[in-house]
Amino acid sequence: MRVTDLNTSEYNSYYGTYTSKVPKDVTLMDGFVKAEKDVVDFFKSIPEGKLEYRYASGKWSIKEVLQHIIDTERVFMYRCFRIARHDSAPLVGYEQDDYIEPSKADDKSINDLLEEYKIGRKSFIILLKSINDADLMFTGHASGSPLSARAAAFIILGHEIHHMEVIKTLYL
Repeated sequence: MRVTDLNTSEYNSYYGTYTSKVPKDVTLMDGFVKAEKDVVDFFKSIPEGKLEYRYASGKWSIKEVLQHIIDTERVFMYRCFRIARHDSAPLVGYEQDDYIEPSKADDKSINDLLEEYKIGRKSFIILLKSINDADLMFTGHASGSPLSARAAAFIILGHEIHHMEVIKTLYL
């Protein structure tokens, strides 16, 4: 299953920003495995002195961006799980900014954040291995829009690419 298999009716057009960043030739499972290494290597390469840097007042630090990636993956893994299990109850959205302050990301070491990320990613990979293609294609509703289980997974891959690009452009 590749991102090119997605139909735009499977997700809100807002998420096209993320799905468009996923390499067209990568399968969902290979993408999740490769992206784990890419994300870990990327954040490990950032100098320690930059990890709490904010490019402007009110913007997240690099550690907070990583925490946001982790939190968003948790939310979308839950969405993927519920939808793939044919749960038709609408899933509410979440306000990403409300999650940052209580996360205390800047108080965590980069190694602790990366361990949190890797454990979450392994959980998502195990979940994806347990879902067949038909159930990945099932569409439910999240944040007031249609969302398929596979779109929830592909969105995560593009979401982390997006944030690494932002860090490269505005933080480093």
